[in-house]
Amino acid sequence: MKAFRLDELEAERAANDGAYLQFLRERNMSVGLYALDAGDIDPQLPHNQDEVYFVVSGRAAITVGMETTQVARGSVVYVPAGVPHKFHHISEDLRVMVVFSPPES
Repeated sequence: MKAFRLDELEAERAANDGAYLQFLRERNMSVGLYALDAGDIDPQLPHNQDEVYFVVSGRAAITVGMETTQVARGSVVYVPAGVPHKFHHISEDLRVMVVFSPPES
């Protein structure tokens, strides 16, 4: 079993001065914490893996392909591999758990 605490993951991510902290990597998936502060620009490019975003906190919009939706705490968004996507109009600091399958390379 592997168990994690969100507050500890956020502290580790912040200590490493990065927007993304991968904290679990297994054969078929990886999981990380992604952080964008209010007003930030999301620099992501399409990934080679399917992804699921779970919004832990914050408020923003996300565009996946040609579709846009608002997200906030509790939102879950699926992004197919290769599809352009970005968070934008980040009005509250955004913390998102990201599951990649297969694992992010």
